Amino acid sequence: MPELPEVETTRRGVAPLVQGNRILNLEVREGRLRWPVPENLAECLRGQIVHSVERRAKYLLFKTVKGTLLVHLGMSGSLRIITDGRAPQKHDHIDIVLQGNTTLRYRDPRRFGCFLWQEPGEEHKLLSHLGPEPLSQSFDSTYLFRLSRGRRGPVKNFIMDQKIVVGVGNIYANEALFGAGIRPDRYAGRISAIRYQQLTAQIKQVLTSAIEQGGTTLKDFTGTDGKPGYFAQKLLVYGREGLPCSHCDRPLRGIKLGQRASVYCGACQR
Repeated sequence: MPELPEVETTRRGVAPLVQGNRILNLEVREGRLRWPVPENLAECLRGQIVHSVERRAKYLLFKTVKGTLLVHLGMSGSLRIITDGRAPQKHDHIDIVLQGNTTLRYRDPRRFGCFLWQEPGEEHKLLSHLGPEPLSQSFDSTYLFRLSRGRRGPVKNFIMDQKIVVGVGNIYANEALFGAGIRPDRYAGRISAIRYQQLTAQIKQVLTSAIEQGGTTLKDFTGTDGKPGYFAQKLLVYGREGLPCSHCDRPLRGIKLGQRASVYCGACQR
């Protein structure tokens, strides 16, 4: 599933071609996504100039004077830049047709993404409950430590809660906790302020590095050019259960937290 670095990679890939460009049409071949594509979405977008392409959590926001197109890539979705007029394939459900012989094509085999509309001056209900961006100044150790007090659940689940902070998906939570030396199953409320400083720094570092590397390819993700991300080559714990720890050579352990795989080192993380 595309996580924050993959979505940010997509944003950076499409923004130069889309920003300042005019939408000629929205061609919907399959509108039965996670939520049905609004019937009037093409009418809302047709003729509009995209003045910015932004990201909030894992949503892409294509902003126009008339309103904002919200796009979520779902479990297996991707946006591809098409400039050669190639015909859509089986899972190519939506085309954003732009001036200059450019099409932004949405491909989603599982159809779990979304194309929705937000009126000017309004905040969509899907965005209203979200916590701060992890790479913003508003996300720091003081904030994280304060919200953790009294919480008895695992710290990994805590930092993956989108109401606490957005975009720290399973892969990156595993990596950040390893970098900070914190077991994923430690109670969030029992971790000290100093260790939250380390964890906050690791979250920012891991996500920044993943964005620079173009995201993590495990099954479905590729960038807008169809090429895979390469951060998977740098994963230190995720997907490495039973393999030697990169720090101490002891076998990495695997557990389930919140139905998600968690891998850690019993010696280096406490």
